[in-house]
Amino acid sequence: MAQDFLPGMESSAISVLKRAVELDTSSRFQEALVCYQEGIQLLMHVLKAVKDDSKKGHYREKIKGYMDRAEQIKDHVNKLKEEGKYHEQIKIADSSIGFSYESLFKPYTRDGLTEVWVEDAYVRHVHQLYNFLRFCEMLLKCPCKVKTIHLLTSQDENSSQQTSALAEIKQSLQSQNVCLDIQYSSTIHDREIRFDNGWIIKIGRGLDYFKKPKGRFSVGYCDYDLRECHETTVDIFHTKHTKKA
Repeated sequence: MAQDFLPGMESSAISVLKRAVELDTSSRFQEALVCYQEGIQLLMHVLKAVKDDSKKGHYREKIKGYMDRAEQIKDHVNKLKEEGKYHEQIKIADSSIGFSYESLFKPYTRDGLTEVWVEDAYVRHVHQLYNFLRFCEMLLKCPCKVKTIHLLTSQDENSSQQTSALAEIKQSLQSQNVCLDIQYSSTIHDREIRFDNGWIIKIGRGLDYFKKPKGRFSVGYCDYDLRECHETTVDIFHTKHTKKA
């Protein structure tokens, strides 16, 4: 690696590890663990490129400290999983940003995820259908190999738009070798997303927690990490026995 890349690589490592510490302090352990792992990997690249022995010693010490903390978190999370006691809560404040689907769900899409269940009564209107599509796109971009997505929602009997849109999403996912199973319920109320690797995510507002953009050419229209959110609560659990639909 050229020395010219070092400042940028080091800056990236510092940024990711700072985020890891913030998440760790907020008891968002699974997210913190992912950031620690990514930050450590970046520091390892820096260590390999550094020539100065004193700097090498400094980086080795930093890496060891972060690795020790990551291992502690991993053990703690695994213990809670085994006991069925894992519960993490994220409060999304009104008008806050930084909660795209990728940012929120990425830490839980590892560990052999292949099947997903989405229960959300409100995947009906145009923006809600686009939200569901974005969620599916997020799953496609993850390193895991999702093969099946189940959607349980309520049916909009006053419009054919929902049916045609979901049919198009289903066909599009098929071209990516992903099966979309769509079911309707007139009594559904709770909102829940389940992964077959054991993670259960319950969002108070379901997938529909983003605010309408201020304009078609305003910041946050395209990048959902920059889109303002409605106030809501996210509860994350883990079970060794994910209920199948």
